[in-house]
Amino acid sequence: MAPAKKTIKLEQVASPSRRHHDQRETLIGLKLNKVGRTSEMPDTPQTHGMVRKLSHLVRIVDAK
Repeated sequence: MAPAKKTIKLEQVASPSRRHHDQRETLIGLKLNKVGRTSEMPDTPQTHGMVRKLSHLVRIVDAK
């Protein structure tokens, strides 16, 4: 049986308006686009880099 994959639950806490285009594209990559939405992403270094880039717009709700 394969081990369970770790995931991170993210929530968008700020609006992407008046932000650079690449930050908006990163939000879309994280499956977020409106304040208050949540998404679950795999716990990988790439995801952590995206979250670090948007640390002022998103927060980690739960890490499993």
